[in-house]
Amino acid sequence: MKKLIVTAAGMAALCPALGILACHSSPSSSAADAATIPTARVATAQRGDISNVLTLAGQFQPFQVVDVHPKVSGYMAHISVDIGDVVHQGQTIAVLEVPELKAQLQQTVFQLKQSQQEIARTKNEINRAEAEHAAVHSQFERLKQAAETRPGLIAQQEIDDAQAKDLSSEAQVDAAKAAMAAAQEHAGSAQSDNERVQALHNYTNVTAPLDGVVIWRYADTGALIQGGTNSNSQDLPIVRISQSNLLRLRIPVPEDDVRYVRPGDELQVRVDAIGRSLTGKIVRSTRNVNFETRSMETEVDVPNKDLSIAPGMYANTMLQLAHVNNVVTIPVEALVLNGNQQTVYALDPNNHIHIRKVTVGLEGSKLAEIKDGLNAGDRVVLGGQNKYQENESVSPINTQEPASETVQQSGGMIDMKAQQADGGAN
Repeated sequence: MKKLIVTAAGMAALCPALGILACHSSPSSSAADAATIPTARVATAQRGDISNVLTLAGQFQPFQVVDVHPKVSGYMAHISVDIGDVVHQGQTIAVLEVPELKAQLQQTVFQLKQSQQEIARTKNEINRAEAEHAAVHSQFERLKQAAETRPGLIAQQEIDDAQAKDLSSEAQVDAAKAAMAAAQEHAGSAQSDNERVQALHNYTNVTAPLDGVVIWRYADTGALIQGGTNSNSQDLPIVRISQSNLLRLRIPVPEDDVRYVRPGDELQVRVDAIGRSLTGKIVRSTRNVNFETRSMETEVDVPNKDLSIAPGMYANTMLQLAHVNNVVTIPVEALVLNGNQQTVYALDPNNHIHIRKVTVGLEGSKLAEIKDGLNAGDRVVLGGQNKYQENESVSPINTQEPASETVQQSGGMIDMKAQQADGGAN
Protein backbone atom coordinates (compact mmCIF):
# COMPACT_ATOMS: atom_id res chain seq x y z
CA MET A 1 0.00 0.00 0.00
CA LYS A 2 2.84 2.37 0.74
CA LYS A 3 4.22 1.81 -2.65
CA LEU A 4 0.88 2.77 -4.25
CA ILE A 5 0.64 5.85 -2.08
CA VAL A 6 4.11 6.99 -3.07
CA THR A 7 3.29 6.51 -6.70
CA ALA A 8 0.13 8.52 -6.32
CA ALA A 9 2.00 11.21 -4.51
CA GLY A 10 4.58 11.26 -7.22
CA MET A 11 1.90 11.63 -9.81
CA ALA A 12 0.28 14.36 -7.81
CA ALA A 13 3.56 16.17 -7.67
CA LEU A 14 4.17 15.60 -11.37
CA CYS A 15 0.84 17.08 -12.56
CA PRO A 16 1.61 20.73 -11.71
CA ALA A 17 4.91 20.40 -13.42
CA LEU A 18 3.24 19.03 -16.54
CA GLY A 19 0.68 21.81 -16.42
CA ILE A 20 3.38 24.42 -16.20
CA LEU A 21 5.18 22.84 -19.14
CA ALA A 22 2.00 22.80 -21.18
CA CYS A 23 1.34 26.47 -20.44
CA HIS A 24 4.80 27.40 -21.58
CA SER A 25 4.73 25.27 -24.76
CA SER A 26 1.39 26.70 -26.27
CA PRO A 27 2.57 30.35 -26.95
CA SER A 28 5.78 29.09 -28.41
CA SER A 29 3.97 26.92 -30.94
CA SER A 30 1.68 29.88 -31.96
CA ALA A 31 4.66 32.16 -32.52
CA ALA A 32 6.28 29.47 -34.61
CA ASP A 33 3.15 29.13 -36.72
CA ALA A 34 2.98 32.93 -37.23
CA ALA A 35 6.61 32.96 -38.26
CA THR A 36 5.87 30.46 -41.01
CA ILE A 37 3.13 32.70 -42.64
CA PRO A 38 4.84 34.81 -45.34
CA THR A 39 4.28 38.56 -45.63
CA ALA A 40 3.19 40.26 -48.87
CA ARG A 41 3.07 43.86 -50.01
CA VAL A 42 -0.55 44.58 -50.89
CA ALA A 43 -2.30 47.43 -52.74
CA THR A 44 -6.01 48.14 -53.08
CA ALA A 45 -7.69 48.50 -56.50
CA GLN A 46 -9.13 52.02 -56.80
CA ARG A 47 -11.12 54.11 -59.24
CA GLY A 48 -9.12 56.78 -61.01
CA ASP A 49 -7.92 58.25 -64.32
CA ILE A 50 -4.99 57.37 -66.57
CA SER A 51 -3.81 59.89 -69.17
CA ASN A 52 -1.04 59.71 -71.72
CA VAL A 53 0.18 63.24 -72.55
CA LEU A 54 2.57 64.21 -75.34
CA THR A 55 4.55 67.43 -75.09
CA LEU A 56 5.69 68.94 -78.38
CA ALA A 57 7.26 72.13 -79.66
CA GLY A 58 5.39 73.93 -82.45
CA GLN A 59 5.83 77.06 -84.51
CA PHE A 60 3.32 79.72 -85.50
CA GLN A 61 2.77 80.39 -89.19
CA PRO A 62 0.52 83.00 -90.87
CA PHE A 63 -2.80 81.60 -91.98
CA GLN A 64 -2.15 83.02 -95.46
CA VAL A 65 0.71 84.89 -97.11
CA VAL A 66 -0.11 86.77 -100.33
CA ASP A 67 2.20 88.55 -102.78
CA VAL A 68 0.19 91.45 -104.20
CA HIS A 69 0.80 91.99 -107.94
CA PRO A 70 -1.04 94.52 -110.14
CA LYS A 71 -2.86 93.14 -113.18
CA VAL A 72 -1.59 95.96 -115.37
CA SER A 73 1.85 97.41 -115.94
CA GLY A 74 2.53 101.04 -115.09
CA TYR A 75 4.49 103.54 -113.07
CA MET A 76 4.00 103.72 -109.30
CA ALA A 77 2.18 106.99 -108.71
CA HIS A 78 1.67 106.47 -104.99
CA ILE A 79 2.16 103.71 -102.38
CA SER A 80 0.47 104.25 -99.04
CA VAL A 81 1.73 101.32 -96.91
CA ASP A 82 5.02 100.15 -95.51
CA ILE A 83 6.41 97.23 -93.51
CA GLY A 84 4.39 96.53 -90.36
CA ASP A 85 1.26 98.40 -91.45
CA VAL A 86 -2.06 96.72 -90.73
CA VAL A 87 -4.31 96.67 -93.80
CA HIS A 88 -7.91 95.64 -94.35
CA GLN A 89 -9.53 93.87 -97.27
CA GLY A 90 -10.37 96.34 -100.05
CA GLN A 91 -8.09 99.07 -98.72
CA THR A 92 -6.10 100.94 -101.38
CA ILE A 93 -2.40 100.30 -100.90
CA ALA A 94 -0.97 101.70 -104.17
CA VAL A 95 -1.99 103.66 -107.29
CA LEU A 96 -0.41 103.13 -110.74
CA GLU A 97 -0.18 105.63 -113.57
CA VAL A 98 -0.98 104.15 -117.03
CA PRO A 99 -1.50 107.00 -119.57
CA GLU A 100 -2.30 104.79 -122.58
CA LEU A 101 -4.97 103.02 -120.54
CA LYS A 102 -6.68 106.34 -119.87
CA ALA A 103 -6.73 107.04 -123.63
CA GLN A 104 -8.27 103.64 -124.33
CA LEU A 105 -10.92 104.27 -121.71
CA GLN A 106 -11.83 107.63 -123.25
CA GLN A 107 -12.07 106.00 -126.67
CA THR A 108 -14.44 103.32 -125.43
CA VAL A 109 -16.58 105.98 -123.77
CA PHE A 110 -16.81 107.84 -127.07
CA GLN A 111 -17.72 104.65 -128.95
CA LEU A 112 -20.36 103.83 -126.39
CA LYS A 113 -21.95 107.28 -126.74
CA GLN A 114 -21.83 106.97 -130.53
CA SER A 115 -23.60 103.62 -130.46
CA GLN A 116 -26.25 105.01 -128.14
CA GLN A 117 -26.85 107.88 -130.57
CA GLU A 118 -27.18 105.36 -133.39
CA ILE A 119 -29.82 103.52 -131.40
CA ALA A 120 -31.75 106.78 -130.94
CA ARG A 121 -31.51 107.55 -134.68
CA THR A 122 -32.74 104.10 -135.70
CA LYS A 123 -35.56 104.35 -133.22
CA ASN A 124 -36.72 107.56 -134.91
CA GLU A 125 -36.39 105.87 -138.29
CA ILE A 126 -38.64 103.06 -137.12
CA ASN A 127 -41.25 105.55 -135.92
CA ARG A 128 -41.14 107.41 -139.25
CA ALA A 129 -41.38 104.17 -141.27
CA GLU A 130 -44.25 102.88 -139.19
CA ALA A 131 -46.17 106.17 -139.55
CA GLU A 132 -45.66 106.22 -143.32
CA HIS A 133 -46.66 102.56 -143.57
CA ALA A 134 -49.81 103.23 -141.58
CA ALA A 135 -50.86 106.04 -143.99
CA VAL A 136 -50.12 104.03 -147.15
CA HIS A 137 -51.80 100.93 -145.76
CA SER A 138 -54.94 102.91 -144.87
CA GLN A 139 -55.10 104.36 -148.40
CA PHE A 140 -54.77 100.88 -149.91
CA GLU A 141 -57.50 99.50 -147.68
CA ARG A 142 -59.90 102.31 -148.64
CA LEU A 143 -59.33 101.75 -152.38
CA LYS A 144 -59.75 98.04 -151.97
CA GLN A 145 -63.02 98.47 -150.03
CA ALA A 146 -64.40 100.93 -152.60
CA ALA A 147 -63.55 98.56 -155.45
CA GLU A 148 -65.34 95.74 -153.71
CA THR A 149 -68.40 97.91 -153.03
CA ARG A 150 -68.67 99.35 -156.56
CA PRO A 151 -66.84 97.16 -159.03
CA GLY A 152 -65.34 99.06 -161.97
CA LEU A 153 -65.34 102.38 -160.14
CA ILE A 154 -61.55 102.28 -159.54
CA ALA A 155 -59.09 101.01 -162.10
CA GLN A 156 -57.25 97.85 -161.15
CA GLN A 157 -53.93 99.52 -161.96
CA GLU A 158 -54.55 102.10 -159.27
CA ILE A 159 -55.34 99.40 -156.75
CA ASP A 160 -52.16 97.48 -157.64
CA ASP A 161 -50.04 100.63 -157.27
CA ALA A 162 -51.52 101.26 -153.80
CA GLN A 163 -50.81 97.67 -152.76
CA ALA A 164 -47.21 97.94 -153.96
CA LYS A 165 -46.70 101.09 -151.94
CA ASP A 166 -48.19 99.33 -148.91
CA LEU A 167 -45.77 96.41 -149.19
CA SER A 168 -42.84 98.76 -149.77
CA SER A 169 -43.61 100.80 -146.68
CA GLU A 170 -43.91 97.60 -144.66
CA ALA A 171 -40.46 96.53 -145.88
CA GLN A 172 -39.07 99.89 -144.80
CA VAL A 173 -40.41 99.26 -141.31
CA ASP A 174 -38.67 95.87 -141.22
CA ALA A 175 -35.43 97.42 -142.46
CA ALA A 176 -35.58 100.09 -139.78
CA LYS A 177 -36.11 97.40 -137.12
CA ALA A 178 -33.14 95.42 -138.47
CA ALA A 179 -31.02 98.57 -138.27
CA MET A 180 -32.16 98.97 -134.67
CA ALA A 181 -31.05 95.41 -133.85
CA ALA A 182 -27.65 96.04 -135.44
CA ALA A 183 -27.28 99.30 -133.53
CA GLN A 184 -28.14 97.53 -130.25
CA GLU A 185 -25.56 94.81 -130.92
CA HIS A 186 -22.96 97.47 -131.68
CA ALA A 187 -23.88 99.24 -128.47
CA GLY A 188 -23.54 95.99 -126.54
CA SER A 189 -20.08 95.44 -127.99
CA ALA A 190 -19.10 99.01 -127.15
CA GLN A 191 -20.45 98.55 -123.63
CA SER A 192 -18.44 95.33 -123.13
CA ASP A 193 -15.28 96.97 -124.46
CA ASN A 194 -15.83 99.93 -122.14
CA GLU A 195 -16.33 97.64 -119.14
CA ARG A 196 -13.18 95.68 -120.03
CA VAL A 197 -11.01 98.78 -120.29
CA GLN A 198 -12.68 100.25 -117.20
CA ALA A 199 -11.83 97.09 -115.26
CA LEU A 200 -8.22 97.33 -116.40
CA HIS A 201 -8.18 100.97 -115.39
CA ASN A 202 -9.59 100.02 -111.99
CA TYR A 203 -6.65 97.66 -111.54
CA THR A 204 -4.39 100.70 -111.41
CA ASN A 205 -5.90 101.16 -107.96
CA VAL A 206 -4.25 98.23 -106.10
CA THR A 207 -6.19 97.03 -103.04
CA ALA A 208 -5.47 94.57 -100.22
CA PRO A 209 -7.01 91.14 -100.92
CA LEU A 210 -7.39 90.31 -97.21
CA ASP A 211 -6.99 91.62 -93.68
CA GLY A 212 -3.37 91.35 -92.63
CA VAL A 213 0.01 92.91 -91.99
CA VAL A 214 2.47 94.15 -94.61
CA ILE A 215 5.58 92.06 -93.97
CA TRP A 216 7.61 93.31 -96.93
CA ARG A 217 7.54 96.13 -99.48
CA TYR A 218 9.18 95.74 -102.87
CA ALA A 219 8.30 98.99 -104.75
CA ASP A 220 8.72 102.71 -104.33
CA THR A 221 7.09 105.75 -105.92
CA GLY A 222 8.10 106.18 -109.57
CA ALA A 223 9.15 102.58 -110.12
CA LEU A 224 7.98 100.72 -113.22
CA ILE A 225 5.75 97.85 -112.11
CA GLN A 226 5.06 94.88 -114.35
CA GLY A 227 1.62 93.33 -114.41
CA GLY A 228 1.42 89.94 -112.72
CA THR A 229 -0.63 88.20 -115.39
CA ASN A 230 1.93 85.49 -116.15
CA SER A 231 2.53 82.81 -113.55
CA ASN A 232 6.01 82.17 -114.96
CA SER A 233 7.04 85.80 -114.59
CA GLN A 234 9.74 86.61 -112.06
CA ASP A 235 8.52 90.17 -111.58
CA LEU A 236 8.48 91.38 -107.99
CA PRO A 237 5.16 92.12 -106.28
CA ILE A 238 4.31 95.49 -104.77
CA VAL A 239 3.99 94.18 -101.19
CA ARG A 240 3.67 90.91 -99.30
CA ILE A 241 0.73 90.65 -96.88
CA SER A 242 0.50 88.14 -94.04
CA GLN A 243 -2.85 87.19 -92.54
CA SER A 244 -1.80 87.28 -88.89
CA ASN A 245 -5.13 87.73 -87.10
CA LEU A 246 -5.51 83.96 -87.42
CA LEU A 247 -2.40 81.79 -87.13
CA ARG A 248 -1.54 78.19 -87.89
CA LEU A 249 0.34 76.45 -85.08
CA ARG A 250 2.22 73.59 -86.72
CA ILE A 251 3.38 70.71 -84.52
CA PRO A 252 5.18 67.53 -85.69
CA VAL A 253 3.46 64.51 -84.14
CA PRO A 254 5.75 61.44 -83.91
CA GLU A 255 4.81 58.40 -85.96
CA ASP A 256 3.97 56.28 -82.89
CA ASP A 257 1.36 58.81 -81.73
CA VAL A 258 -0.28 59.59 -85.08
CA ARG A 259 -3.09 57.11 -84.37
CA TYR A 260 -4.25 59.23 -81.41
CA VAL A 261 -4.53 62.51 -83.36
CA ARG A 262 -8.05 63.44 -84.46
CA PRO A 263 -9.57 66.76 -85.58
CA GLY A 264 -11.31 68.43 -82.66
CA ASP A 265 -8.93 67.12 -79.99
CA GLU A 266 -7.95 69.82 -77.50
CA LEU A 267 -4.41 70.64 -76.49
CA GLN A 268 -2.80 73.12 -74.16
CA VAL A 269 -0.53 75.76 -75.70
CA ARG A 270 2.04 77.86 -73.88
CA VAL A 271 3.80 80.75 -75.62
CA ASP A 272 6.74 81.54 -73.36
CA ALA A 273 7.87 84.53 -75.44
CA ILE A 274 4.81 86.54 -74.38
CA GLY A 275 3.84 84.58 -71.24
CA ARG A 276 0.51 83.46 -72.65
CA SER A 277 -1.33 80.13 -72.31
CA LEU A 278 -4.36 79.04 -74.26
CA THR A 279 -6.41 76.03 -75.30
CA GLY A 280 -6.56 75.06 -78.96
CA LYS A 281 -8.15 72.38 -81.10
CA ILE A 282 -6.58 70.28 -83.81
CA VAL A 283 -8.11 71.40 -87.10
CA ARG A 284 -6.18 69.55 -89.80
CA SER A 285 -3.16 67.37 -90.48
CA THR A 286 -1.21 66.32 -93.54
CA ARG A 287 -2.27 62.67 -93.08
CA ASN A 288 1.22 61.87 -94.25
CA VAL A 289 4.30 60.85 -92.24
CA ASN A 290 7.45 62.63 -93.35
CA PHE A 291 10.03 60.11 -94.56
CA GLU A 292 12.96 61.93 -92.96
CA THR A 293 11.54 63.11 -89.63
CA ARG A 294 9.03 60.23 -89.15
CA SER A 295 6.44 62.73 -87.98
CA MET A 296 3.13 64.12 -89.26
CA GLU A 297 2.55 67.86 -89.49
CA THR A 298 -0.56 68.80 -87.51
CA GLU A 299 -2.16 72.26 -87.36
CA VAL A 300 -4.06 74.18 -84.73
CA ASP A 301 -5.84 77.43 -85.65
CA VAL A 302 -5.08 80.11 -83.06
CA PRO A 303 -7.02 83.43 -83.08
CA ASN A 304 -4.66 86.42 -82.84
CA LYS A 305 -6.89 89.48 -83.12
CA ASP A 306 -4.57 91.66 -81.03
CA LEU A 307 -1.54 90.48 -83.09
CA SER A 308 0.32 89.72 -79.85
CA ILE A 309 1.68 86.48 -81.31
CA ALA A 310 4.14 87.06 -84.13
CA PRO A 311 4.47 84.43 -86.88
CA GLY A 312 7.66 82.46 -86.35
CA MET A 313 7.32 82.30 -82.56
CA TYR A 314 7.66 78.93 -80.85
CA ALA A 315 5.07 77.35 -78.57
CA ASN A 316 5.16 74.37 -76.23
CA THR A 317 2.06 72.19 -76.52
CA MET A 318 0.60 69.41 -74.42
CA LEU A 319 -1.58 66.96 -76.34
CA GLN A 320 -3.63 64.36 -74.52
CA LEU A 321 -3.33 61.03 -76.31
CA ALA A 322 -4.98 57.90 -74.85
CA HIS A 323 -6.96 58.55 -71.67
CA VAL A 324 -9.59 56.84 -69.51
CA ASN A 325 -11.67 58.28 -66.68
CA ASN A 326 -13.19 56.69 -63.56
CA VAL A 327 -11.83 53.19 -64.17
CA VAL A 328 -10.43 50.50 -61.86
CA THR A 329 -6.67 50.97 -61.54
CA ILE A 330 -3.91 48.93 -59.90
CA PRO A 331 -0.12 49.30 -59.83
CA VAL A 332 1.63 47.78 -62.86
CA GLU A 333 3.82 45.60 -60.60
CA ALA A 334 0.68 43.72 -59.51
CA LEU A 335 0.36 42.22 -63.01
CA VAL A 336 1.85 38.82 -63.79
CA LEU A 337 2.06 37.55 -67.37
CA ASN A 338 1.15 33.87 -67.50
CA GLY A 339 1.63 32.85 -71.12
CA ASN A 340 -0.52 35.28 -73.06
CA GLN A 341 -2.81 35.93 -70.11
CA GLN A 342 -2.43 38.74 -67.58
CA THR A 343 -3.12 37.65 -63.98
CA VAL A 344 -3.06 39.13 -60.49
CA TYR A 345 -2.61 37.56 -57.06
CA ALA A 346 -5.71 38.74 -55.17
CA LEU A 347 -6.48 38.34 -51.46
CA ASP A 348 -9.80 37.21 -50.07
CA PRO A 349 -11.13 38.52 -46.72
CA ASN A 350 -9.17 35.77 -44.90
CA ASN A 351 -5.90 36.85 -46.58
CA HIS A 352 -5.73 33.77 -48.80
CA ILE A 353 -4.22 34.20 -52.25
CA HIS A 354 -6.30 33.52 -55.38
CA ILE A 355 -4.84 33.85 -58.85
CA ARG A 356 -7.27 35.75 -61.10
CA LYS A 357 -7.26 36.39 -64.82
CA VAL A 358 -7.73 40.06 -65.67
CA THR A 359 -8.29 42.11 -68.82
CA VAL A 360 -5.90 45.06 -68.96
CA GLY A 361 -6.79 48.30 -70.75
CA LEU A 362 -4.66 51.44 -70.89
CA GLU A 363 -1.31 50.96 -69.20
CA GLY A 364 0.82 53.77 -67.85
CA SER A 365 4.27 53.75 -66.31
CA LYS A 366 2.95 53.02 -62.79
CA LEU A 367 -0.77 52.20 -63.09
CA ALA A 368 -2.83 49.95 -65.34
CA GLU A 369 -6.53 49.98 -66.15
CA ILE A 370 -8.39 46.76 -65.29
CA LYS A 371 -11.41 46.23 -67.54
CA ASP A 372 -12.46 42.86 -66.14
CA GLY A 373 -11.44 40.51 -63.31
CA LEU A 374 -11.19 42.98 -60.40
CA ASN A 375 -13.44 45.43 -58.62
CA ALA A 376 -12.58 48.59 -56.74
CA GLY A 377 -11.63 47.64 -53.18
CA ASP A 378 -10.05 44.28 -54.08
CA ARG A 379 -6.53 43.74 -52.76
CA VAL A 380 -3.64 42.50 -54.91
CA VAL A 381 -0.07 41.43 -54.17
CA LEU A 382 2.75 43.70 -55.37
CA GLY A 383 5.95 42.03 -56.57
CA GLY A 384 7.47 38.61 -55.96
CA GLN A 385 4.30 36.77 -56.87
CA ASN A 386 6.24 33.61 -57.82
CA LYS A 387 6.85 33.01 -54.09
CA TYR A 388 3.15 32.42 -53.41
CA GLN A 389 0.77 29.57 -54.20
CA GLU A 390 -2.97 29.39 -54.81
CA ASN A 391 -4.98 29.57 -51.53
CA GLU A 392 -1.83 30.28 -49.52
CA SER A 393 -2.31 32.42 -46.44
CA VAL A 394 -0.22 35.56 -46.21
CA SER A 395 0.27 38.43 -43.81
CA PRO A 396 -0.55 41.59 -45.82
CA ILE A 397 1.53 44.75 -45.60
CA ASN A 398 -0.74 47.47 -46.97
CA THR A 399 0.83 50.16 -49.18
CA GLN A 400 -0.77 53.42 -50.23
CA GLU A 401 -0.70 53.82 -54.03
CA PRO A 402 -2.14 56.68 -56.18
CA ALA A 403 -5.42 56.07 -58.00
CA SER A 404 -4.63 58.24 -61.04
CA GLU A 405 -1.62 58.86 -63.25
CA THR A 406 -0.61 61.23 -66.03
CA VAL A 407 2.19 59.90 -68.21
CA GLN A 408 4.14 62.57 -70.06
CA GLN A 409 6.01 61.78 -73.24
CA SER A 410 8.31 64.41 -74.66
CA GLY A 411 8.49 64.95 -78.39
CA GLY A 412 10.71 68.00 -78.00
CA MET A 413 10.25 71.22 -76.04
CA ILE A 414 11.60 74.74 -76.44
CA ASP A 415 13.18 76.21 -73.29
CA MET A 416 13.26 79.96 -73.93
CA LYS A 417 15.13 80.67 -70.69
CA ALA A 418 17.85 78.19 -71.60
CA GLN A 419 18.16 79.70 -75.07
CA GLN A 420 18.42 83.20 -73.64
CA ALA A 421 21.07 82.00 -71.17
CA ASP A 422 23.06 80.41 -73.97
CA GLY A 423 22.76 83.59 -76.02
CA GLY A 424 24.00 85.65 -73.07
CA ALA A 425 26.91 83.28 -72.51
CA ASN A 426 27.94 83.56 -76.11
